[in-house]
Amino acid sequence: MRERDELDVAVKTVRALETGIADNVELIELGEAEGDEEIVRDAENALVELKNTARRTQIETLLSGEVDGNDCYVEIHSGAGGTESQDWANMLLRMYTRWAERRKMKVETIEMHDGEEAGIKSATILVKGHNAYGWMKTESGVHRLVRISPYDSAARRHTSFSSVWVYPVVDDSIDIEIREADLKIDTYRASGAGGQHVNTTDSAIRITHIPSGIIVACQQERSQHKNRATAMNMLKARLYEMELQKREEAAMAQSASKTDIGWGHQIRSYVLQPYQMVKDLRTGVESGQPSVVLDGDLDDFMEAALAQRVGVATDVAAEE
Repeated sequence: MRERDELDVAVKTVRALETGIADNVELIELGEAEGDEEIVRDAENALVELKNTARRTQIETLLSGEVDGNDCYVEIHSGAGGTESQDWANMLLRMYTRWAERRKMKVETIEMHDGEEAGIKSATILVKGHNAYGWMKTESGVHRLVRISPYDSAARRHTSFSSVWVYPVVDDSIDIEIREADLKIDTYRASGAGGQHVNTTDSAIRITHIPSGIIVACQQERSQHKNRATAMNMLKARLYEMELQKREEAAMAQSASKTDIGWGHQIRSYVLQPYQMVKDLRTGVESGQPSVVLDGDLDDFMEAALAQRVGVATDVAAEE
């Protein structure tokens, strides 16, 4: 049913593009015949929007990975730097939430640790929507912020770092063996909002997978049992994503044009002072409006990073 729905959306999108192009070309001809410049201008603007839609749709058709169509978890961790870094992590959390809302996706908070004064130390959200992982996977890496810190009484410029990790939700049809002996399970009291029960009982769960060193945590539910089930699903997803990454790196290594896609590397800089600029260090895509980008306008950056990844993967396939 999911595959049928995806195909239905693809067909409807193509038909809408065809209809939009035909209608606006006809409007331009009509406007020129009647000398109505406003009709011509509106139709031309509509064609530009259709072109952008066609470009986005073309890239989306390249989301053919095993789990590109799945929902995804997004983990955000503040780097060294105290309150400034924690505030930056919170800004990233807001940015991705706004991006998801723009695309009519749902966002659920799985786990969050507040900062001492402001911001967050870490957070995990679940993004639910069509091709959520396919789009979001290019956001994994280290994000750098340069600004005059509002938390510095001397108004000095600060550089802060936060890391983002994106991994897909995997369903029960994927068999991943996790041995109980490989797990260390801790319980603790949840922090932040959630009511008296959440904050006074050890309902939050932290699971450490000893062989891989992966740690997942969940404090979403009041029930320790439900939090454990969610954390196990997250661990399963992280282990599966690790295997996907190994396969991708093995394939990319065959290409001389391989780019560094390591999840732990800096991928983007957001400069608010002394000038205004957001620059993706992998693709070179820039924006002179960081406030707009931080409000969730990430499509240009995601499209370029995705096209680059797919382009390299295509080169590998051609050589094979």
